[in-house]
Amino acid sequence: MSRLATFTLLACLLQQHTHILAQTADPDPWQPTSRPDRVILTWSDDPTATQSVTWRTSVAVTQGIAEIAPAEPGPNPEKVATQLNATMEVLETTSSTAHCHSVTFTGLKPATRYTYRVGDGKTWSEWFQFRTAAAEPAPFSFIYFGDAQTDLRSQWSRVIRGAALEAPKAAFMLHAGDLINRAESDSEWGEWFAAGGWLNGMLPSIPVPGNHEQAPADENGPQLSRHWRRSFTLPENGPEKLQESCYTLVYQGVRIVALNSNERQQEQAAWLDQVLTDNKEPWVICCFHHPLFSTGANRDNRALRETWKPILDKHRVDLVLQGHDHTYGRTGLETPAAGGTNADTGAGVRDAFTGTVYVVSVSGPKMYRLQRHPFMRRQAENTQLFQIIHVNGNQLSFEAFTAAGELYDAFTLTKQPGAINLLEDRIPDTPERLRPPVQAEPAKKASEAFEKPTTKQ
Repeated sequence: MSRLATFTLLACLLQQHTHILAQTADPDPWQPTSRPDRVILTWSDDPTATQSVTWRTSVAVTQGIAEIAPAEPGPNPEKVATQLNATMEVLETTSSTAHCHSVTFTGLKPATRYTYRVGDGKTWSEWFQFRTAAAEPAPFSFIYFGDAQTDLRSQWSRVIRGAALEAPKAAFMLHAGDLINRAESDSEWGEWFAAGGWLNGMLPSIPVPGNHEQAPADENGPQLSRHWRRSFTLPENGPEKLQESCYTLVYQGVRIVALNSNERQQEQAAWLDQVLTDNKEPWVICCFHHPLFSTGANRDNRALRETWKPILDKHRVDLVLQGHDHTYGRTGLETPAAGGTNADTGAGVRDAFTGTVYVVSVSGPKMYRLQRHPFMRRQAENTQLFQIIHVNGNQLSFEAFTAAGELYDAFTLTKQPGAINLLEDRIPDTPERLRPPVQAEPAKKASEAFEKPTTKQ
């Protein structure tokens, strides 16, 4: 065979091999298509009469549409469904450009089940269902997750799915920040949505941003991930420049306050004080990312504690749910006052007995060493957990489960007229999940208390 013929044959073989590799290579699973994905329920207004839904498509879909109808036992809801046009925003990432669509259903009846689907008029999602909140206080349960953050598809998925199996009739899911690890990583956001799957389209989510939802700051200062407001449709009733990251809503007698602990803490303090002054609901639950009492080794968010805890004390907030420290810790009703260090109750710093229970938890597999506190009733490290909270009249019950489905912590709060809540510990008779202690290091300075978000994308 001549040299020319040999080169020609090799060129043909290389071309065929390249073509085969192109056909067999795994496609990017997170690329948007004309089929709706990342469908998620949230609230941007009154849960008794509205419901918001957000989803994603490729840029080929230029007009999103949602259809909704009262849920009936029979098929073919499209025959009686009402159709609404969606609002659209462009989401540009390093791997794709997508269209994010959102609709808020309004004029709904309280305590009523509805079915809905989203699409473009030709390509549709499946039909999902949701139930509106009751107009008056009524018993319900919800699920609370600490940081998911890493290994979302492989290791966090069992936690969110296990929680849904444990509380199949939960009213919503609350996420205490650090949903993902890299603020602008579209693949990580894809994994977060995939882990929840269809649950996100059936159970509304109430998320607050963590430091890992913070994109690198620009000339305007701190910036939320571009994914945040395009992925979630949330209330815009918070302070200026914190729309959809600091907000409040009411669900069946519970005032839920979501705070953004990453920035503008003083502005949020004034807003929080006003919200709680005006509050008429019997129960108040606050959620934010950075703990007032850090359970991660060598951490102390003193500046945040000094800013927000006096307001929480003043209004006797019932429950504060947090993340960030990748360990578990739960207080009783007595906690150190706002001044001093993380656990210092020494000279001049008295304990505060205001009836507030503080919880820090983690749901993903990323783990930290534990900072032990004598005022914590239950702590754990190296443990993935989810929490189910039940509200029924004058009682609030809290249960923390491990990823293996074992009850790890529990307590009940009971309202008492003219007095702080009554706390009943219901801790199971099982050992605390604590590794041998390590030699303590000096606590971080207040200026170092907030972990800087990564800039790697």
